Amino acid sequence: QVQLVESGGGLVQAGGSLRLFCAASGRTFSSYAMGWFRQAPGKEREFVAAISYTGGNTYYADSVKGRFTISRDNAKNTAYLQMNSLKPEDTAVYYCAATYYIALMPEPYDYWGQGTQVTVSS
Repeated sequence: QVQLVESGGGLVQAGGSLRLFCAASGRTFSSYAMGWFRQAPGKEREFVAAISYTGGNTYYADSVKGRFTISRDNAKNTAYLQMNSLKPEDTAVYYCAATYYIALMPEPYDYWGQGTQVTVSS
């Protein structure tokens, strides 16, 4: 099992940057692919980015491609989401999640953090 805790969210102006952190407990972090998802009020949870367990493969939603970067440090049991050129439509609660088999939808993910709020003002 793995427990996930997100941090790094906050309020930022449009065009600004934030870096989200996902700290994992347990000794098997390096066995899991990691994903970031987000959910805005009244909307379904949507895929943002995913990274393979080695970090060698990354995937992004079209809406964030070129602006967001997912990465991981298995020695630190931490995954990251660097968010640049933020837009008001990026406002949402951001969640990190872990799964054995990388996926671009939320259902296969077994473990979830509690979420961190990102608010982008115009």
